[in-house]
Amino acid sequence: MRAGSLMWLLGAGASASAGIPTAWDMIWEFKQQLFISQRRVSPRSVADLASASVRRLIQSHLDASDSLPPAGSPEEYAAIFEAAYPSEADRRAFIDSKIAGAKPSYGHLALAAMMRAGSTKLVWTTNFDPLVADACAKVYDSTGALTTVALDATGIASEMIAAERWPIEIKLHGDFRSRRLKNTGDELRHQDARLRQVLVDCCRRSGLVVAGYSGRDDSVMDSLEAALQQDGAFPAGLFWLHRGGDPPLERVTALLMLAARKGVECAIVSVISFDEVMRDLVRISKNLDATLLDSFGKDRRRWSPAPLPSGGKGWPVLRLNALPIIQAPSVCRRVDCKIGGYREVRAAVDQGGVDVIVARTRVGVLTYGSDSDVRRAFDPFGITEFDLHTIESKRLRYESAERGLLREALARALCRGHGLDVVRRGSAALLAPTDRSHEVWGQLRELVQSIEGTVPGHHALKWREGIALRLEWADDRPWVLIEPRCVFDGITDQNRGAAADFSRERTVRRYNRLLNGLIQFWALLLAGDGKELRALGIADGVDAVFKLSATTAFSRRTPG
Repeated sequence: MRAGSLMWLLGAGASASAGIPTAWDMIWEFKQQLFISQRRVSPRSVADLASASVRRLIQSHLDASDSLPPAGSPEEYAAIFEAAYPSEADRRAFIDSKIAGAKPSYGHLALAAMMRAGSTKLVWTTNFDPLVADACAKVYDSTGALTTVALDATGIASEMIAAERWPIEIKLHGDFRSRRLKNTGDELRHQDARLRQVLVDCCRRSGLVVAGYSGRDDSVMDSLEAALQQDGAFPAGLFWLHRGGDPPLERVTALLMLAARKGVECAIVSVISFDEVMRDLVRISKNLDATLLDSFGKDRRRWSPAPLPSGGKGWPVLRLNALPIIQAPSVCRRVDCKIGGYREVRAAVDQGGVDVIVARTRVGVLTYGSDSDVRRAFDPFGITEFDLHTIESKRLRYESAERGLLREALARALCRGHGLDVVRRGSAALLAPTDRSHEVWGQLRELVQSIEGTVPGHHALKWREGIALRLEWADDRPWVLIEPRCVFDGITDQNRGAAADFSRERTVRRYNRLLNGLIQFWALLLAGDGKELRALGIADGVDAVFKLSATTAFSRRTPG
């Protein structure tokens, strides 16, 4: 709906699926190199950076030196890169080696297609890679369509924007071929002032979507904050795409809070990956032909359905944590009445004291529950229509109201059928045993030793072994994703960090054998031999009925 009114700012996370390491990956590679060279140990002794014990060993050594910023600070990446590679020429060679051989991912190709359709005109990036340009070369079948501006030609940026020579890509940290490569703290502080001013000026005319960028560079964040000091900044909004369970950096949160106070429409948008976001945008875009993107993937490896493994050489390489939903509701109740948004709908349900599952859409209130309960909740708002609503599969392909309704209904059905409690966290539902002493949890206890307890030093913070549950769409069908994890009771802003640390320490050593056992346990428990799972168990009205398969998705190499 805002085609052409939103700029994009891409960070390293947008290039991760193309094989280019993120800042987090490179930070640990730099730390590993410093540890090996300073301690003069064998590289094999700290080769496994996925190991928490290896990371602790390396970080303890670096902390003792007291010469680098603390772990996780915004200055850490630049400082440790310079410590590992003091020479600018060596830093350039390092970046060059990481970029070599990378090909545009689906997200880059989708972004280029949006450029061609006029939906995206201006892209800013902190990346050194040429992936946006390579994607445009494929989509446009030409290398001249995109104007790329780096630090050694900053004057061109204003000229091209003024002339509307779209599309334009502006590299805030230079290009990996550029003589003026900038990648250390000192260099970032002296980033070209004219280029940053162009960014500030553009923020007065357009909104901004930030993808794959952590917000660690003072120069870029200073520019975004400076833009908010101008009247009418970000007229089409400011949206920060964020992946992972950890919160964004404090400065990112502060930026969006400032934007909200200035009256800017803004949000932190939880995403799975840059590629997934772009795929969803392509699906719902009226200006893009998704088949165009399919043709660009012919030279890349594609997935195809595989037969069930039968043992021997046919066993999969990877077992996934996705359970097929073999039966899902196709209809729900729709109520049209004079009521506000979801908050008012939820308040009406609470006020009526009824047990119904609800979602709010433009076509009305979507519900599961007995008809009498639904009417009791919404009669005070003047019901004008009371009928059935078909849940279309295309509405389940992205985070829609219908998907949220089914996720809530499935969580309720699993809790009702298996003795679980539900705790809601954004687009996920956390499920944990209600009665931990019940014999059904004996096998789970054998796998993880204990399934409940108190976080040390925080007597009010209790934990239980459980799962996070999400709904996803793949292979033209719905799946439920299960992720074994700790579920906390009594969590507050003050103890949230302690909960995260405890959960990380408890789960970091769960390797293949244990994770396989956990997925197997939860899959068999939740699927229950394919029996029906009813969200409410009502005799009248509309109930949500599901069936799950205990055979998880898997991946393996195709023959030949």
